[in-house]
Amino acid sequence: MPLGTLNRTPPPFFRQGPSALTRLAFFSLLAIVLMVADTRYQVVRPLRATIATALYPLQWLVMRPVVWARDGNDYFESLQTAQAALTAAYQKLNLQSQRAGQVEQLSIENGRLRQLLGLRERLSTPALAAQVLYDAADPYTRKVIIDRGLVHGVASGSPVLDETGVLGQVTRVYPLVSEVTLVTDRDQAISVINTRTGARGLAFGDPASRGGALELRFMAANADVQVGDLLSTSGVDGVYPAGLQVARVEKVERRVDTAFARISCQPLALVSGVEHVMVLAPMAVPTPPPDDARTGTVLPRKGARQ
Repeated sequence: MPLGTLNRTPPPFFRQGPSALTRLAFFSLLAIVLMVADTRYQVVRPLRATIATALYPLQWLVMRPVVWARDGNDYFESLQTAQAALTAAYQKLNLQSQRAGQVEQLSIENGRLRQLLGLRERLSTPALAAQVLYDAADPYTRKVIIDRGLVHGVASGSPVLDETGVLGQVTRVYPLVSEVTLVTDRDQAISVINTRTGARGLAFGDPASRGGALELRFMAANADVQVGDLLSTSGVDGVYPAGLQVARVEKVERRVDTAFARISCQPLALVSGVEHVMVLAPMAVPTPPPDDARTGTVLPRKGARQ
């Protein structure tokens, strides 16, 4: 085939169209025009809204794992914070409960101390304040140990009171501590007087009755004793000053087969759980023997020969 008959243009399959530079300039200009038009006249806003609406389900679906991970992290952090706050609140509540209990205990102790001070002002007998350290080790007796002894001026036989009545009597004295036998001990007896009738009697310790009480013995079956009568010290025993409250009659049993009534009394003093007491000076102080008795010399009798 002669060369003159060939078509000089490339076949349609290899046509390239505009050059790359031409297309770049065209699309750049189009982009600038669209940006200016969108800024000025909001031309592309409906198109943008349509595309955003169409893509929202896909965005929501893609963001679910991220949201779930963030929510789970926030849940566990908030759970740990809540547990820590709950623990701190429980600790603070326990501390406040302990403080409230201490305040209540201190208020009760303060009231008892004030009553003891008032009792000390009303007494004419010298008195010494003491604190109960512990109960005696013997389970068959009713005794307590106080923190005052010989060096503090405590003597054997000294009456011991609390803010409400007679508690007992000092039975043993050591240099720094003393042993007090309570009125509810079976070996203790105290002379009392019925403040309503003026009748005297003897109250003995009765520890077997409901943890500790007193029994007014040797009272006739027809004696004028009623429930609620107040018993106070008579002062005739030479141990306790007269007028100190001891007990109140709680039960009176009169039997036909015995000449005496069975009278149970409840001590007014706090025989169990007492903390602060008042120790009185003993009423009977032994007088020293005369000089001739201490030296062993015998004075001549009147009218005797020298």
